[in-house]
Amino acid sequence: MDDAQRTVLITGCSSGLGLETAVELAGRRWRVVASMREPGKRAALDARTREAGLEPLDVVPLDVTDAGSAQRGVAAALELTGGRLDALVNNAGTASGGAFEDTDEEEWRRVLDTNLFGAMRLTQLVLPVMRQQRSGRLVLVSSDSARYGNPALSLYCSSKWALEGWAESLAYEVEPFGVRVVLVEPGNYDTAIWATTPRITPPDSAYTGLLQTVERFVEEEHLPRSRDPREVARAVARVLTASRPAFRVQVGPDARIAAVLNKIPYRVSSAAVRQLTGLNRWKP
Repeated sequence: MDDAQRTVLITGCSSGLGLETAVELAGRRWRVVASMREPGKRAALDARTREAGLEPLDVVPLDVTDAGSAQRGVAAALELTGGRLDALVNNAGTASGGAFEDTDEEEWRRVLDTNLFGAMRLTQLVLPVMRQQRSGRLVLVSSDSARYGNPALSLYCSSKWALEGWAESLAYEVEPFGVRVVLVEPGNYDTAIWATTPRITPPDSAYTGLLQTVERFVEEEHLPRSRDPREVARAVARVLTASRPAFRVQVGPDARIAAVLNKIPYRVSSAAVRQLTGLNRWKP
């Protein structure tokens, strides 16, 4: 099968990694169905496709946190592709900044419903098609935060750790049907997630100093080093065309460092994180 015949559904395409992945794959002659919660926000995607010299992409409304919307979105995608789907890129994601004690169950559910349950919903919906085809590729956009804990990002980290455990288990079940699971772990990339992430900082929080320290590190050290998200898009494209891709694919220097931290004792890796963020100097 050549690239012109390959079909892919991508979630979270209104900005960031999803947008760039959609444009990258369309440029490689994939039939791309881009999804987003609000198709009215497709302007950035349309601008990038024009910049790349491409025709506008098919866009379907799909909210990964809503079971009915997910079902309708997948049905619409399959109608556009003639009932075949060679790949699903589970990209939609969200984050939450703040100390765990200051969060509530509504916030826990919001993050997990997008990052974990959303990927589960979409995967369960497309698996019958891929099993029948005896082929398919499930790409799950994870994070270097699946490799080690980050202060003030416990909800995000927990969702990505859970995503990876689920993916490892899922792979055993679907690979005999010709369906391959791949985790893509980006490091620090310039996407809208930083601007849209809520910062939960109650005025009476016991963790105010910690949060200020972490926020200072993010603003002064982390964000200025953010890389071009098109690197991640190209990595996803390589994963989708490789005959035998690795199960975990790190993208960017931060992700490769995280993979190393994951292999050393916690007391060592946590000391490195405290030193890097400045938390080693914070006392409540």
